[in-house]
Amino acid sequence: MKWLRAVLPVTVLVASGVIAAPAASAIPVPGWQKYVVAPASRDVRPVRVLSTTGDVTNPGGLLGRGVATFKRQAPPPKPAWPAGTTAAASSFHAPNNGGNGQPRTYAPGNAVDGSPDTFWNDDTIGAYPDVLTITSVAPVALPGVTVLSSVDGVPQDFAVEVADAGAWRVAATVSGNTAVQRAVAFDRPVTTAQVRITVTKAQNTPSGEFSRVNEVWPGLVADPPVPVAVVDFGKVVSGYPKIAFAGASANRPGVRLSFSETQQYLGERSDFTRSDFSGGPGSDQYAVPATPVVWRDTKGCQSGTQVCADGLHGFRYLRISLDALASDAPLAQPSGEVRISGVSLDFTPYLGTPSTYRGWFESSDEDLNRYWYAASYTNELGMDTFRESDVDPRGAFSPSLDGKLVLHDGAKRDRDPYVGDVAVSGLTEYLTHQDGTAARNVLADLADHQRADGWIPPASINGYTLPLFDYPLWWVTSSWDYVLYTGDTAYAASYYSHLVKTLDAWYPSVTDSRGLLAKGLNGTGGYGDYAFLPRTGEVTYYNALYVRALQGAAGLARATGHAADADRWLSRASDVAAAVNQYLWDPAAGAYLDSATGAVRHGQDGNSHAIVAGIASPAQASSALARLAAGALPYGNPFMDNDTLVSDGTKRVYAFTSFPELQARFRTGQTASAIDQIKRMYGWMTTHDPGITAWEGIGEGGSHYEQGYTSAAHGWSTGVVPVLTNELLGVSPASPGFATWTVAPHPGPVSWARGAVPTPKGAVSASWSQQGSVFSLTVTAPRGTSGSLVVPAGRLVLLDGRAVSGASAAGSLAVSGGTHTVLVVR
Repeated sequence: MKWLRAVLPVTVLVASGVIAAPAASAIPVPGWQKYVVAPASRDVRPVRVLSTTGDVTNPGGLLGRGVATFKRQAPPPKPAWPAGTTAAASSFHAPNNGGNGQPRTYAPGNAVDGSPDTFWNDDTIGAYPDVLTITSVAPVALPGVTVLSSVDGVPQDFAVEVADAGAWRVAATVSGNTAVQRAVAFDRPVTTAQVRITVTKAQNTPSGEFSRVNEVWPGLVADPPVPVAVVDFGKVVSGYPKIAFAGASANRPGVRLSFSETQQYLGERSDFTRSDFSGGPGSDQYAVPATPVVWRDTKGCQSGTQVCADGLHGFRYLRISLDALASDAPLAQPSGEVRISGVSLDFTPYLGTPSTYRGWFESSDEDLNRYWYAASYTNELGMDTFRESDVDPRGAFSPSLDGKLVLHDGAKRDRDPYVGDVAVSGLTEYLTHQDGTAARNVLADLADHQRADGWIPPASINGYTLPLFDYPLWWVTSSWDYVLYTGDTAYAASYYSHLVKTLDAWYPSVTDSRGLLAKGLNGTGGYGDYAFLPRTGEVTYYNALYVRALQGAAGLARATGHAADADRWLSRASDVAAAVNQYLWDPAAGAYLDSATGAVRHGQDGNSHAIVAGIASPAQASSALARLAAGALPYGNPFMDNDTLVSDGTKRVYAFTSFPELQARFRTGQTASAIDQIKRMYGWMTTHDPGITAWEGIGEGGSHYEQGYTSAAHGWSTGVVPVLTNELLGVSPASPGFATWTVAPHPGPVSWARGAVPTPKGAVSASWSQQGSVFSLTVTAPRGTSGSLVVPAGRLVLLDGRAVSGASAAGSLAVSGGTHTVLVVR
């Protein structure tokens, strides 16, 4: 940092006297390394035992401090209804293949068939009451009943009635239940031939809000408590869990593992696991041998279809229990003794240690520094090798990606590279560690699977067929960003024909007579977008993103010698922008409509992209940003200004759609409001469970917007990295590979900032500070490059110690590579 200290003591002479630049002591010695979040090595250990229940001794053994012992007696046999007992229900779901190709029924008789692997499932999602009536062939003496439900969702509120003296009466009521197995004692013992359970509320889970009952046992079943321990890894991690078993009883006791990014959704079933898509149990199983062994969680089964595990997981909390699925008998038993001498994780994502950072950021605001490195870590968790064993199971495996480094969308799910996510996570990759390999692998592969009509798939999921309307545009903008940051014009040349086909074939096929993209044309009525929103017709977001794509395409065209195409696409971008202003601007609201059809509303995505694309005039930009800020929440700005599109539009926050709003605020001089928005949104995520990492979406009250299904470490939410580097620090590429660049700080209330941006020829480093009326900037760039320094307005501007004429207003100072200093007296 010698170049920084060299400029700070410079003294500026003006007519009114002598003004000194900020002293060197105003900016401390670089210390960005302390904010790095990633583990120090790939062998990751939990940081604490969060809790234990049941017979668990020396739980510190899970942390490698001796041996932890789990013990459980064998559960007693379950009572059974007399042969011939039947069950009826108010409704039940039709048979299907259960998500794994195996036929499954959901008839009420499953609740009395003696098998905990089958269950009754009602057929009225989220609607009540749901009634299950059991009729025995002979009266049974009952002190109560035990309800075994599904880990997919338990009945929370229900009443149990009995036929008594020829009439139904309520024998017990239950409210707020969360237990999978619930013994329900009656107000008094009864002998009856009929029991009726009426459910008025069931858990809402990713599998739906249904009443599910696996078994109703005649009597009160009190199984020995399951020994359970929960360990906390301190932050979201990703990879293959390992357990060092010091031995076990000879009966091959079972261990079940469930994983969660948050404590709220940690239970017997993981908050999300790939087995959810294949009818599995939502937990990983292992039958422990008597002799010591180190078990590495690997996708597959110990024997046939029994005792199965998923392998890789993204999680913070790990729940370990001595238990076994009934379907895993006799290979694994739910009783015995298990001894554990340590728990760890083989960390598989990109390991972002201080030595791997090729770009960095630091400022006078410690919160901003933490958010930058937390977002970098979030991105690292998704930067991993594409492997058949741990990508999204919904047809996402692709031999053309197998073994390659990619940018998955999330650590937990979907674990598939989506190009809309790459639009943000790619920028984060370029500004932190990688040379762009992970992003290029995704972009090239999706282009290789382009449809004949020019449409480019969003991801490999569903065999590259998931129909999204906006994602081909994200392929264009992401390709331009990749070439800008890496200088890989060979990529641009290789896929130029794909670019032409997308913009000159497919998108014209969904353009209406007013020159606007209109979802619904050319069979696109059922197409989704980044959030599968039920929008149709002329949508501002689609069209503003179209303008941005055409602008990026023009850059790719010029970089590959296709100047005529560049001019043509820029002309089209201008026409689309004019049409957006003519047909989609709402003067009454002072903002762009979400859509020209349907209920009137105004979206964060469309308005933000319209500003960033240059569609909006300064007055329109100011008005639209005020509209977006009007609904500000403690955890960010909502993505809609009313609830006419989705029921929580005014309560849902996406960092993905907030990213362009933050860009727009910085670029229109609203730095303070941008930083406030960053602190509300990223501050909320970093201080609420699981902490540190950036969530896929934030819901009402600051919750995970899709409950446990939500990914709490999602690459598309890492826009704080490019925002702080490109906008606050101010360093951006102006042409491929940073052959030309711009440094245009937006200081706002921040006292100083510094950092480095990696380029193919070396880093572009920048440092600025403001103290009193003096602003100072130092930039070092590789030789052979050139750039522009954009500084605040001032009474006097010195560039490398020489006064710049006509510098009474902020302007662009052209410089070549090397080190340059600017002092501005305001």
